[in-house]
Amino acid sequence: MTQSSKTRIGMTAFAPAGASRRRFLQLSGTAALLAAAKTALPSGAFAQGTGPEVKGTRLGYIALTDASPLIIAKEKGLFAKYGLPDMDIAKQASWGATRDNMALGFKANGIDGAHILSPKPYLYTTGKVMQNSQPLPMYTLMRLNEDCQGLSVSNEYKELPVGTDSSALKEAFAKKRAAGKEVKVAMTFPGGTHDLWIRYWLAAGGIDPDNDLATIVVPPAQMVANMKVGTMDCFCVGEPWNEQLVNQDIGFTAATTGEIWFKHPEKALGMRADFVDANPKATQAIMLATMEAQIWCEKMENKQEMAEIIGRRQWFNVPVPDIIGRIKGDINYGRGKVAKGTNLLMKFWGEGGSVSYPWKSLDTWFVTENIRWGKFEANTDIKALVNKVNRSDLWLEAAKTLGVAGAPTSDSRGVETFFDGMKFDPAAPMDYLKALKIKRIA
Repeated sequence: MTQSSKTRIGMTAFAPAGASRRRFLQLSGTAALLAAAKTALPSGAFAQGTGPEVKGTRLGYIALTDASPLIIAKEKGLFAKYGLPDMDIAKQASWGATRDNMALGFKANGIDGAHILSPKPYLYTTGKVMQNSQPLPMYTLMRLNEDCQGLSVSNEYKELPVGTDSSALKEAFAKKRAAGKEVKVAMTFPGGTHDLWIRYWLAAGGIDPDNDLATIVVPPAQMVANMKVGTMDCFCVGEPWNEQLVNQDIGFTAATTGEIWFKHPEKALGMRADFVDANPKATQAIMLATMEAQIWCEKMENKQEMAEIIGRRQWFNVPVPDIIGRIKGDINYGRGKVAKGTNLLMKFWGEGGSVSYPWKSLDTWFVTENIRWGKFEANTDIKALVNKVNRSDLWLEAAKTLGVAGAPTSDSRGVETFFDGMKFDPAAPMDYLKALKIKRIA
């Protein structure tokens, strides 16, 4: 594959060999993605008897907008293009159900991989959240998205100046508890991304998420209904549920998670290690299809169609207006605050695939933060664990096959900075832990 046959990010997959630039630029949307790739690889990347070891497997997803790449890969025929016509993308009832079905595996009518909270492959691999603490070796193959989760608060507190600064809730929560009422904060899975985002946000405002309130687990699709009946005071979840909350005037978005940590990693494609090890070609095919779908999802001109597809009954069963705004960067926070065209939209690909690439430095933060809250032991060998689970090498192999220009050349994104000025150096995670005021370790 010569450089002239490749496109840079923003153009997607491959330019047809010998085609003029003008003709290629005339192609748009799905036609560009599929027609160009078909010309470059007429029978797919695994043709002529060198195809995947299996014709498909089952991947799970939760009804969250960041599952879009898997849904689009299925809907647009990208799995079939790479020799996987029997791929099944199956809705899961909760993150707990995802865990249990992953433990079963596809051969036992479960799943071999999933759209998954980024820390979960580490929690599975170590057995921390598994039945009988039985380890389930997993690999993180790629990131599916960055940003666009929400920190939402009940209208009970709408008169308080609550935004990225959560401190106004500290006194309000204390008064509620003094009156003999419970304060409940919901997230989607212990140790998962939403748990970590809401803990970070509360702790930065001086609120101890373990001692000043009760944390509860609620499946994403049930968040709005639970807040409507007063089950919780605030929650953290992905879209479209924060937008739906605002549209139904039940609560407001205090902040999007991108305002807490801009360009933060969110969901990943995680798969059972035994499947990946036994089916390297099928794994690459899954990754290639998903990466092409990420490139498609990234394009602004595809957002409307994306919202219409994932909103369908068989996928999310959610109205398009609850989806479309935030994937374009239009944030209706509630309480009369609307921000148009922000950079807080959900990101799926990035320059050179920088969103999709599974940076080990970012996984280092997830493990470190779960040490902070007692999910992992303080003496956890963070580097060894990340190297065991994170398969950035497989991503780079897929990116080379896809002809991605400008792909990452290291495993570290460098020092990360949070909204409160806290910095995380992945080369010195224990220094970060020592600097935190509210934590469960000495």
